[in-house]
Amino acid sequence: MEAFGARLRLGSRDGLVHRPPGEPGAHAVDDRAARHRSRSGAAHLSALRQRRACRDSHHARQRGRSDRSRRSGALHGDRLRPQHQFHRNRLVTAGADTAVADTSWVPQPPTDDDWRRWDLDPQWSRLLDVVSHTGGTHRWHVLDTGVPEGADAASTPTVLCVHGNPTWGYAWATFLRQLRVRYRVIAVDQLGMGFSERVGRRRYVDRVRDLDDVILALGLPGSAPLVVAAHDWGGAIAMGWVVQDPRQVAGMILCNTGIAVPDGRKAPAIIRLAAWAPILDFVCRGTPLFVEGTSRLSLGRITKTDREAFRAPYPTAPSRAAIADFVDDIPLSPGHPSETAIADVAGRLGSVRTPVLLAWGAKDPVFNDDFAADLADRFPNSTTHRFANANHLVMAEADVARVADTWLEDLFDGRLASDPAPGDLDAADGESADQGSVWSAISAGRHDQREAFVDLATGESITFAELTTRVEGIAAELGRRGLQPGDHVAMLTPPGVDLVAAVYGVWRAGGVTVIADRGLGLTALGRAVRSTRPSWAIGPKRALAAATALRWAPRATRLDVAELVAAIAAPGELAPQPSGGDLAAVLFTSGATGPAKGVRYLHRQLVAQRDALAATYSITSDDRLVAAFAPFALYGPALGIPTALPDCDVTKPAELTAARLDEACVRIGATLAFASPSALANVAVTADGSALPGLHGLRVVFSAGAPVPSETLRAVAALAPAATLHTPYGMTEVLPVADIELDEITSAELADPDGGVCVGRPVRGAQVRIVPLDFDPDGLPDAVATGAVGEILVRAPWVS
Repeated sequence: MEAFGARLRLGSRDGLVHRPPGEPGAHAVDDRAARHRSRSGAAHLSALRQRRACRDSHHARQRGRSDRSRRSGALHGDRLRPQHQFHRNRLVTAGADTAVADTSWVPQPPTDDDWRRWDLDPQWSRLLDVVSHTGGTHRWHVLDTGVPEGADAASTPTVLCVHGNPTWGYAWATFLRQLRVRYRVIAVDQLGMGFSERVGRRRYVDRVRDLDDVILALGLPGSAPLVVAAHDWGGAIAMGWVVQDPRQVAGMILCNTGIAVPDGRKAPAIIRLAAWAPILDFVCRGTPLFVEGTSRLSLGRITKTDREAFRAPYPTAPSRAAIADFVDDIPLSPGHPSETAIADVAGRLGSVRTPVLLAWGAKDPVFNDDFAADLADRFPNSTTHRFANANHLVMAEADVARVADTWLEDLFDGRLASDPAPGDLDAADGESADQGSVWSAISAGRHDQREAFVDLATGESITFAELTTRVEGIAAELGRRGLQPGDHVAMLTPPGVDLVAAVYGVWRAGGVTVIADRGLGLTALGRAVRSTRPSWAIGPKRALAAATALRWAPRATRLDVAELVAAIAAPGELAPQPSGGDLAAVLFTSGATGPAKGVRYLHRQLVAQRDALAATYSITSDDRLVAAFAPFALYGPALGIPTALPDCDVTKPAELTAARLDEACVRIGATLAFASPSALANVAVTADGSALPGLHGLRVVFSAGAPVPSETLRAVAALAPAATLHTPYGMTEVLPVADIELDEITSAELADPDGGVCVGRPVRGAQVRIVPLDFDPDGLPDAVATGAVGEILVRAPWVS
């Protein structure tokens, strides 16, 4: 792996050294944080005692500081140390590995009118003279909402926000505004950034220690829980602080950041360009190009006022010196001064057992989805919330604060402490979902010469015996080519025989199929596929070429489905079967009610779903299915019944005609038919009194995906007189939940014409309860009275 760093050596001159209290070079344990952590650093005990006395006297001075003295911009305390030097008639502070500071620009905090224009309370702005680990004193600017009115300071959690480059505390404006109701929220301006003091060059280790300095000065973590939120390079710095003693934080919120370059890719091109020596100073310090470019990435997702606020602390070249230093401190080549320290932090993130929320802007060209996945792999207790349309400044572009608020509520209510053990839900339901593999019916047809799948659009068909051979051959061939269990595979093959064989072949090989409806359109389809970071892509050459051009799966191994099928003539060795608890598929929602989102299905959940459908509609091996919705066609082989796709464009279901549906039913002698509401509506319209013998053989017609008008169902019932009309209720995350027949729909409408859409009764194996809208998620709340509005809770072995 190419990392931002290699390995930090404990005890090295530049390392983040931890020594137990009492040993030479150790920090004394601060009395306010003794229960939480030991201090790290390198200072003698006498100096530390002087530091504590200085800090206490500083706090007393700070409480009495007037507004006039706040604006005076004094940079130092009253003690000179060896680190204090004269440079060009200015007194500056330099650490062991820092450059001499250019203090020609002194930051002046915004006026009260500025703060109000940016929708921030002027009272939140504070200047702190903070004792540095180098022995000097630096002035920090922080935005501090304080403890909420009426709250207990000793128990109110604090959310400490750390910005990246080239932003400042304003990056967390939404957190300050929205989270202050229940939490103390503090956004610090890092040294050299925002409205904090301009100092000399800070390396990564310096900045981690700087963060420790200001945290100590703020009296954190204290007795109340501390959550650290961080963005961009602030994330790497915050992670460096947290790994010193993970017990000092209750949780972390990380937004578009990173600690290492993920496997298989290079550092972001935009950063490599900015760090290129010939243009580094011009882009980052000499001109506002880097500052302006960062906010411009957000396009119209942030306001003109936001852009004004982001640029406010950086009007001149001296004010932007730290921006260039930040970029220059990224270890893009071996031997970089910060390389070892950053890599050591990356290797220690597994020790952070507290919950971590990864809130990610998916359109970020710097820290893209690869970085989110890398951190998700490193943190043992992480949750990822992806904002599909947000860029780098995700906190300003999307409602991250609301998501964070919900996550924090769950955190402090104890709901993020651990995940339920696999299988708990099945056991609680009292029914086992372990009925073999999802492809067991295909394997059982090894000698079955019946048609398993027919595509009326191409005329292609395959028997169960042929399908068994093809599925196992694809699985073996994928194994030979290097597919590993758990690899994500983007299924770009159009609906048909090859798609069915490829999907079941990937499952048998242990891969995870990524399936999105082509009806999403190119943009949404590409966004969906890209979000899963597939390692493989299977499809025809044309689809693979389009995916390459549109960068749907930029690092995936691409396999032409025709070549894959042709390569399986010789039988091969199969990998061990996946277990029921292994991930099988990521299925994307339709996008009808918002951006399409991926839904994860385990193998045992697919098996349970198959069995629920069979039980609900009494499906046996004598049935035959016509599916006018491509994803639903995949259920046919799992159920062990012949399945046909009618000749229609799956991306335009409303164009399905009665004649095409009848043709498919006749072809296989169908007893079951599934179509979307819009498809059934067009079938009814195009029937035209024509003879439709295939529809007369149907015993069940079902439709889902949207409310189905009873008029449409009655019209279809007239075309298929022997069939019962069903509308299963559910969603991508759990299908089916309930089911209802046409006769019951008619009765419900007559009984209560204004009662909404009746979705029927829960199917066997599903538990449904309607509970109060403000229910307590801890425990199982009581159901509301009949006729009352409430939340729908669903429990079933096939809930994703």
